[in-house]
Amino acid sequence: MKKVLAIIITVLVLLFAAWYAFIYYASYSEGTRSGELIKFSNKGVLVKTWEGEISQGISGAQIFSFSVEDKNKKIIEKLEKFQGRYVKLKYKERFAKISWLGDTKYFVIDVVEEVSPHFRNK
Repeated sequence: MKKVLAIIITVLVLLFAAWYAFIYYASYSEGTRSGELIKFSNKGVLVKTWEGEISQGISGAQIFSFSVEDKNKKIIEKLEKFQGRYVKLKYKERFAKISWLGDTKYFVIDVVEEVSPHFRNK
């Protein structure tokens, strides 16, 4: 009986490890989005995650929500600096969200400040 229980537990742990590795390392898509950085915060009670939003429209009707992994200190510093400015985000979309990494499936891997298209011709 102990041997069967040990095998079941081992199989469950291996399945969880395989699922986590797939979700963490495999990307569903990669892309870029531009907009005004309207929110960036460190939130959570037990597990703190970095979450942000950019507005992709003039009226703010198109909001893109994203997360940043805690290990990306340079990206976090840039996003805090660029608050309220127009930015271009390069992101990686995962197959599923992992709650202790972030609230979304979209994880920013690079950020640059851009000139707003609304004020380009002035």
